[in-house]
Amino acid sequence: MPKQKVVYTFSLKHEPVEHVKPGEEVLLEVEDAFGGQVKDEKTAIEKLDWSRVNGATGPVFIEGAEPGDTLVVHVVDVKVADKGVIAVIPKQGALKEKSFKAKVKLVPISGGYAHFGKAKVKVNPVIGTIGVAPDKGEYPTGTLGRHGGNMDVKELTRGATLYLPVFAEGALFAAGDLHAVQSDGESCVSAIEVAGEVKLTFDVLKGKSISWPILESGESYAVLVCGDSLDEACVLAVDEAVRGLMREHGWSFEEAYMFTSLAVDLKINQVVDPKKGVRAVIPKSYISIESFCHT
Repeated sequence: MPKQKVVYTFSLKHEPVEHVKPGEEVLLEVEDAFGGQVKDEKTAIEKLDWSRVNGATGPVFIEGAEPGDTLVVHVVDVKVADKGVIAVIPKQGALKEKSFKAKVKLVPISGGYAHFGKAKVKVNPVIGTIGVAPDKGEYPTGTLGRHGGNMDVKELTRGATLYLPVFAEGALFAAGDLHAVQSDGESCVSAIEVAGEVKLTFDVLKGKSISWPILESGESYAVLVCGDSLDEACVLAVDEAVRGLMREHGWSFEEAYMFTSLAVDLKINQVVDPKKGVRAVIPKSYISIESFCHT
């Protein structure tokens, strides 16, 4: 699917540009989060067309996906271009109260590394924005919520599986905002924003719904939540972890709550959007995906 097929909101109003069956492989071309507008380091960040920022390729209609189901997104591969861009923007990011100038930096990518001046960072291509249409209204692709969106989770890369609640027929899935590499927090407001390709397959868990997106990677599941503050997001993440552990083990609230202090890690996704992102990470040995589901 070409990167020109792009949306800037997750919404029921968008007509699908592709229909796919579960198990069918899909290749999405993705523009960088700045919409390809940053050509060199002299680009004036304040003069960008912000209506073209953080686009997502899609939407894709997944046959058989209906409200109350869970969409299963398998990330087969993520490939990025040989050059990306990172920026700092006044009044944005974790240090937005400080005084600093807008600046963009082009970052070459080669040999599996992003070359930031004389420093180099191992590339780990990440899908920053990924989600489905909500049941009503619309959400800008630059925000996040129970539908997914601009979650910016560094573990959302090749080999990962993302579970998303389905609110609309066909789910109306879209993805974009690739990062060549990103640390937890994404502190300065951007990572290495880059164009590229995403290869995906889909499955559907029929009649099973989840409250928040769930990321399966390696030996763990992570509940991906957001809140108006990190404190609120942490409360939501722990609450969802407790609910899942209660279903899995038949524990009381008190027992499951105790166990979160033993085996559930809270990690920060990003601190730079109006909604802050946190994930509660639980080893697979203690929980199954079914325990996050409800009918």
